Parts: sequence; structure tokens; C-alpha cells
Amino acid sequence: MRETKSNSQIIKELVDRFDVIPDAPLSNYTSFQVGGCTPALIQCRTLNDLVETICYLNQKQCSFLVIGQGTNLLVSDKGVEQIIVRFCNEEASFIKQTDEIITVGGEILLDELVIRANEIGLGDLSYLSGIPGTVGGAIVGNAGAFGEQIGDVLQRAELLSYSGFRRWVSHEELNFAYRTSVLKESREVLLRAELKVAKVDRVKANERRNEILQLREKKHPDWKIEHCAGSIFRNIEPTSAAGRRQAAGWFLEEAGAKLFSEGKASLYSKHANIIIAEAGATASDIYRLSEKMKQAVKDIFNLSLQREIRLLGEFPKE
Repeated sequence: MRETKSNSQIIKELVDRFDVIPDAPLSNYTSFQVGGCTPALIQCRTLNDLVETICYLNQKQCSFLVIGQGTNLLVSDKGVEQIIVRFCNEEASFIKQTDEIITVGGEILLDELVIRANEIGLGDLSYLSGIPGTVGGAIVGNAGAFGEQIGDVLQRAELLSYSGFRRWVSHEELNFAYRTSVLKESREVLLRAELKVAKVDRVKANERRNEILQLREKKHPDWKIEHCAGSIFRNIEPTSAAGRRQAAGWFLEEAGAKLFSEGKASLYSKHANIIIAEAGATASDIYRLSEKMKQAVKDIFNLSLQREIRLLGEFPKE
């Protein structure tokens, strides 16, 4: 969205109507804390906020992108031309329970879902403990750990297209696979999800959650202190049906990536697949370092790593 008189007027109208920050630095809304600005950032904390916002932006023919908590994004230093719609509510905790079905909004933080599910003794989702981001983002990327994925328990979901069309889809229609779903291509936004879960012992579920949080603490940085976006690259798919995925971090460590750095971006000391953005780092630093990591694995193992993080804005063509 280029800055013109008409666009300036549209942004003024947005400010009057919605929760809007004009010329918002996206470094404030991503876990890397780097990147340029958007002409306007619209904060949507509820399903109704999001639906109303997208309908209005379509009426005004505005170009926009929807993000969640921003924990898997790398935004260009030049920022983006589109309006950013942020569908995330760090304060929300409400989930609806009917028999063995949990209904949860896409704006709720994933870890909050785990906490609430454990409190009511439904669905051992403890494997998702400590994973940052929203429920919506987790389902788009089929987040998981320890051999389990959120797509395994999703029964159906309500989606919103960028054109404003709402629909419910089944588990099968989402075409879940390792760290992906059809939503990565369709770019539909997850409004609500229904998760089919079984009753669990609350004490045991919380014990497992605490164990997993301790494991994550040993291997992963606290992204609120050491700014990062989790794993940069996806794990390697097995070469046969009997094989197991191989950790991208292992290949990166064998390639010596832990010693790599670019500007103010470097690798986490405990994990060769996590980039830490130090104070003063740029998106360009992080991108160049990721390319260096990717090339090292290609040179030594002839493997092409696939990014797990999402790039927004202008970067060199891959």
C-alpha cells in the first residue's frame, strides 16, 4: 500500500473506526524485534473484530496481511506496503467445552489453550507447552513436538478468506502434514477450531506439562529475552516410509553453523537451528545468516533446508 493522498485518507478513516497504529514499526510485533514499518497496524482481539476489519478493508480495496503473535516472522528492514491486521489476544483464555470437544478462538495464545485444557481435564495437549504463538498460527503450521501435532486432534475449523468469506472445513480438508496445512497456501485465517479430545487426569497432565517446559528451557532460549523465532529450518523428511525425520539442527551443527554470525545475528549456543537477534540486529543480518547456514548444509550434505519461518517484505529471491 503506497503512501498517496487517498491512502492517507483511508488510514485516517481506519484510525477513527478501529484500534489502529499508523506507521507502526513491526519490530514491536515480532519476536525477532527487527524489521521496518507498515502503513497501519490494526489490532483485532476478537473474531468479530477481525471479520468487521477484513470486510471494511475489502470495501476500501486495501491490500493487507493477517498475522498472529509474530513469533515465526522475519520482516524486511524496508517494512511492508500492506496494512497489517494482527489477530491476537494475549489476555484471552476462554474456551468452550462440550462433552469431549474443545472450541477455541484462533486469537488465543497456544500455551493458554494448554493451561485451560489441563484445568478442565480434557485432552492432554501438554506437548504444545511453551510453544509461542496463537492457536490460529499453530494450526496453520501444524505445530507440535515429541511426535504429536495439533492437527491430530483438530476435528473441524471455521475459516475466513481475505475476501471475507466464512466457511467450516473438516480435518481432512485441511490436508495436514509435517509443519504445514492447506492454510499456508490458501491464506485463509483460522477463526475457531474444534478439537476432539479425551478426558485426562489433571494432575498427570500438569506433571507432563512441567516436564516438557523444563526440557524446552534446557534446549530453547526465552524468546522474550533472547529475541528469536524458534527453528529457522524444518527438520529433514525421511527418505523412506520406515525412516524418521532428522533434526535440521544436527546437520547445521555438523556443518559448524554454531560458529556463524552476521552483523548482530548469531546462533544460539545450545541449538544450531535458532538465530538470536542481538541488540542492533537487522532483518538483513538474520536473512544473510540463514542463507549461510543453508549453504553450509548444502555444501556438506547436499541437502536443501526448507524455511520454517515466514518472510514478510522484500528479501533477495531464493
